[in-house]
Amino acid sequence: MNHACVVIIPARYAATRLPGKPLLEIQGKPLLQHVHEAACASAAGRVLIATDDDRIAKCAAGFGAEVVRTSVQHTSGTDRIAEAVAILGLGDRSIVVNVQGDEYGLPPVLVKQVADALQSHPEVSMATLCEPLHDAADYHNPNVVKVVRDANQYALYFSRSPLPWSDQPLSDMPIAPLRHIGIYAYRAGFLKTYATLSRPPLELSERLEQLRALHHGYRIHVEEAVAACGIGIDTMEDLEKARRLAAHASIAPTTGQIE
Repeated sequence: MNHACVVIIPARYAATRLPGKPLLEIQGKPLLQHVHEAACASAAGRVLIATDDDRIAKCAAGFGAEVVRTSVQHTSGTDRIAEAVAILGLGDRSIVVNVQGDEYGLPPVLVKQVADALQSHPEVSMATLCEPLHDAADYHNPNVVKVVRDANQYALYFSRSPLPWSDQPLSDMPIAPLRHIGIYAYRAGFLKTYATLSRPPLELSERLEQLRALHHGYRIHVEEAVAACGIGIDTMEDLEKARRLAAHASIAPTTGQIE
């Protein structure tokens, strides 16, 4: 990975399904701090948090994060990052990685993977990751975003609906469904363009910002993740699941004591 890569974590307070989620705690730390620590453990040269909210900015400063303040008007994390890139004055060829602020337990190696994927595919405007989806409940869960790819690993479509559709059990489907992992890499120059693009009906309907790029003819390279990703936290159930996993992981196997 290019060590000049910049990771920007977009964070807002007013999430519709789980308000204030960046500040909700897991094992005594806010979710946002867990995400920031994972990003810092990657080989990125710089990690920032982009937010429009005083509470998030204060929390981030409290654990030593670099913060860039952005407008309250943004409709997606990518729009927020585009403004942050303009504020920072990054060169058009700079690689920017969007680590979404609700991806708990994201392995740092995935930051490197997505940045490398973009760097090695100059013909695409964005890169992102996916993983096989084996659970039927996740397949039908609108909070779990699905993606289908073509033969060259370019994204064909992203959806909250079951994708691709089949009336067969998952194990019998001719093509395995893929869960989209909430991490993107872009070149700073493309982000400047993205911010000027109109929001198409598909983006508005699905509430998926990457569909804006596809609608306007930009390619997205989608690689299968080299490590199991974490949990995208959208609901209280997701948060409780993350808390249970974190509590289990913090028990020392030899003593049974909390580390």
